[in-house]
Amino acid sequence: MTRTLQSAQSTEAVKRPGRWLALSVLVLAVLLVAVDATVLGLATPYISEDLAPTGTQLLWIGDVYSFVIAGLLVSMGGLGDRIGRKRILLIGATAFGAISVLNAYASTPELLIVARALLGVAGATLMPATLALIRNIFHDPRERSLAVGIWGATASAGMAVGPIVGGFLLEHFWWGSVFLINLPVMAVLVLVGAKLLPESRNPDPGPWDLASVVLSLVGMVGLVYAVKETAAHGFAWATLAAGLLGAAALYGFVRRQLTMPVPLLDMRLFRSRGFSGAVLADLLTVLGLSGLVFFLSQYLQLVQGRQPFEAGLAELPAAIGAVVAGLIAGRAARRFSVRAVVSGGLAAVGLALAVLTVIDQHTGYPLLGTVLLVVGVGAGFSFTVTADVILSSVPGEQAGSASAVSETAYELGAALGIALLGSIVTGVYRDFTGPAGTPAAAHESLGGAVQAASGLPAHTAEALLDAARQSFVDGMTLAAGVGAAVLLAAAGAAWFLLRGQRLEDGAEHP
Repeated sequence: MTRTLQSAQSTEAVKRPGRWLALSVLVLAVLLVAVDATVLGLATPYISEDLAPTGTQLLWIGDVYSFVIAGLLVSMGGLGDRIGRKRILLIGATAFGAISVLNAYASTPELLIVARALLGVAGATLMPATLALIRNIFHDPRERSLAVGIWGATASAGMAVGPIVGGFLLEHFWWGSVFLINLPVMAVLVLVGAKLLPESRNPDPGPWDLASVVLSLVGMVGLVYAVKETAAHGFAWATLAAGLLGAAALYGFVRRQLTMPVPLLDMRLFRSRGFSGAVLADLLTVLGLSGLVFFLSQYLQLVQGRQPFEAGLAELPAAIGAVVAGLIAGRAARRFSVRAVVSGGLAAVGLALAVLTVIDQHTGYPLLGTVLLVVGVGAGFSFTVTADVILSSVPGEQAGSASAVSETAYELGAALGIALLGSIVTGVYRDFTGPAGTPAAAHESLGGAVQAASGLPAHTAEALLDAARQSFVDGMTLAAGVGAAVLLAAAGAAWFLLRGQRLEDGAEHP
């Protein structure tokens, strides 16, 4: 009886006053990033029409954000551990809002690519800081699981709000307006966060090693660039050189971390099977999903002829499923097991993607909506539990670095997914046979074909669009099949790597 009373008193002692209000500010940052990521897909057809990017430029617009953010997340996570997670979050949010304006008013494909890259620099400060602050605000494991679930659910809600609000804006304003919706969220985050968020940092951080930062950035960007270019254009000596440079830089980064007294990233974190398994599950999940997400909005609009707002509503089931699953994931993992929830969620997503291999231009919404709902539920369970595992595997002072590893896996998976699966779609699409007089621009992207058809005679335009749409769907179904295989492999890997992993139950002291 006495032990129970002491445990209850200990639990109450580590419950910080105002922690739920602080969480409400943190989820605004998640909302900021999630909305920005989803509106781009809806805006792609309009960007294609206005800026006339090539197919390769269109892929760069889609994935350069992920390239840069993946290369800087570890560095920014370590910087937050050193100078303060609250400080870097507020600085990053301010920069994110300002650079969103540059994205909105980009006048050329090249300028938009640069603006997206700069947005990646700002975005790299946000996600690790939010998770690290959650780790240091919520010391009771059950409360932390719920907080992580709310964090993930907000990201999913942002993925729903983004297309709906973005669709409304695209029907009434120009495509750049979808980036300006970041500004009011950023303003609230900075003004309220300055008052509500507690500051936290590593009490014995060591120096922020610039050489490690450069090695991390060069390594990630070089390696992902090589994969992307090889998938899109085949082997080339320049691409091989970029890949070798990236691999050498990452090798140098790891060696440097192992020899530093206080490394930017403690490589010993990967000795934990639970930590490594959760990171690998996240990477493979996003890799298998991201190519589909990037092209689904184009399918709904350019193949099935939906308006942007309608296309945004059509994607809503995925977000609803992820929100519901995220809120109950921690409870489910404690009742059953971590590996059962994560592996089951990934398997469900893999099977849903497999269903997409049979879609055509005229597939009805009941099938698409059901697939999206299953994808949302499966991903919500998996991402929430793996985030909880990663946070609970490390001491509080390393929360920024651990969160950065988690987010790096997410962004690296997104970049590789868009590069590999996107290149599959693009490669299949380019080979379509159009009617005589088909412009070369029609083979660059489906948006280019739609624009080219507007200047052709009705009969020729109809034949061109039918051939282009069918080829796009063929590429998309092939990419869905590859994504399904990746997700099912991730489910199997998680089942073995997360064996015996459990979420904590007892409270910890700050």
